Amino acid sequence: MIKTVIKIDGMMCNMCESHVNDAVRAAVSPKKVTSSHSKGITEIISENELDGAVLREVIEKDGYKVLDITSEPYVKKGLFGKK
Repeated sequence: MIKTVIKIDGMMCNMCESHVNDAVRAAVSPKKVTSSHSKGITEIISENELDGAVLREVIEKDGYKVLDITSEPYVKKGLFGKK
């Protein structure tokens, strides 16, 4: 699993978060996507690494500005994963 974090400028409210989430879901079919307008980020959990150009295109076509995209391996945290 891969966690992709996108820094986005222009999200001002919960509806902006919803627009970004819907655009990402339609473009890449992630396992999970969440956005925070207060933090200016969208986090995506997916099976495979995502194409940053595709993410940038679908987000920016709705009027938002993608500032950065980073990816890292994702390990689900759970009760039994704690030491």
